[in-house]
Amino acid sequence: MATRKRATAAATEPGTPTRPRQGAVLVLHGPNLNLLGIREPEVYGRTTLDDIDRQLMAMGQELGLKVDTFQSNSEGEIVDRIQAARDKSDILLINPGAYTHTSVAIRDAILGVGIPAIELHLSNVYKREPFRHHSTIADVAIGRIMGFGAESYYLALRAARTFLDAAPKGSN
Repeated sequence: MATRKRATAAATEPGTPTRPRQGAVLVLHGPNLNLLGIREPEVYGRTTLDDIDRQLMAMGQELGLKVDTFQSNSEGEIVDRIQAARDKSDILLINPGAYTHTSVAIRDAILGVGIPAIELHLSNVYKREPFRHHSTIADVAIGRIMGFGAESYYLALRAARTFLDAAPKGSN
């Protein structure tokens, strides 16, 4: 890992991201989202995670985005995937699930890689239990989308395209 960081730094000024802004999107699904379609369908709907991922891939092609998706129930695996995206992804779409309310590690990883992130949720967290009202990443995200079921993912992908189109080339 240290060798990779040195090689990246040698190619640019120190601390400058090397992402080319070609529309590489990493979609991160947190814990229990693998149970979509069967877990509390009255809250989360009947759409499965596979359905969401297929739709995101199709939309990505239409929008000129390369979409990569990843789901894990493990906080450490999510952090590892965020770190691995450092020189590969232009933007993150993240539904941290229950880690929304507790994970300083995910927050620090997002800050550490410097990739813009959009936080999203299937349900409107403010219409749920009070402990769900706090997000550890809300203030480091460029925006938040919630309450539209699976459509929250698709709205976030459209927002990612808009953000990437508006951002100056060579910046994040």
